[in-house]
Amino acid sequence: MPVTYGNYLKLEELLALQVPQSDGPEGPEHDELLFIVIHQVYELWFKLVLHELQLVQQALESGDTPDALETFKRILTIFKTLVGQVDILETMTPVSFLSFRHRLDMASGFQSVQFREVEFVLGARSRAMAAHYPPAQEQLERRLAEPSLYDSFLRYLVARGYPVPPEVLERDRALPPGENPAVQPILVDIYHQDPTTREICERMVDLDEGVQEWRYRHVKMVERTIGTRRGTGGSAGAEYLKTTLMKPLFPDLWAIRPDL
Repeated sequence: MPVTYGNYLKLEELLALQVPQSDGPEGPEHDELLFIVIHQVYELWFKLVLHELQLVQQALESGDTPDALETFKRILTIFKTLVGQVDILETMTPVSFLSFRHRLDMASGFQSVQFREVEFVLGARSRAMAAHYPPAQEQLERRLAEPSLYDSFLRYLVARGYPVPPEVLERDRALPPGENPAVQPILVDIYHQDPTTREICERMVDLDEGVQEWRYRHVKMVERTIGTRRGTGGSAGAEYLKTTLMKPLFPDLWAIRPDL
């Protein structure tokens, strides 16, 4: 069989995956298809983000600055697209969402294993959080044991000749990185003396900011749609999401700002 657009992209299978749960005399609620498509597309983007994060970590650890910068650019563009998708979702009114929300039963975005993997790779790590995903706990535990993006960044600094202390490089990977007074003077020196490495630092900050922007838009979209109601699946909804805001992924890169 020759390769065609349809069979290469598995379009027949792909377009059969949007199955609304609502029903009525005139068929499924109109906006349920929008809801399903948006969230399926999110999962596809998360898959690609994980793929690209693997590449940027490899580039950092091998000291390949051009590849790292190019891959950061792609990841940052994906996150801008994730934010843009919120605009589409917000065209759905609260009344429209509530017309089929009860059909979601226990389904919740909190259950997205891929997004939890993205968080873990970026460094927002928690052993307790991994335990919330019994079918995928082993998969998430593997992520906790692997170097985070920040760990790969520190190794990049070592490859560039910077004296990152061994205890920083050998920290418990299952924990999120915290501020470290031994690393901050190194970063300040980089910003003043090493434009190439500074570019990598700034792309890390861009990514941190991009993730925070997506979190913020997600919180406001949930507030706009369900207000203070509990989220689907019994989650705390917007109140839980608010707890994830303003938590930097790479604290040292923010802490040095007054010293630059």
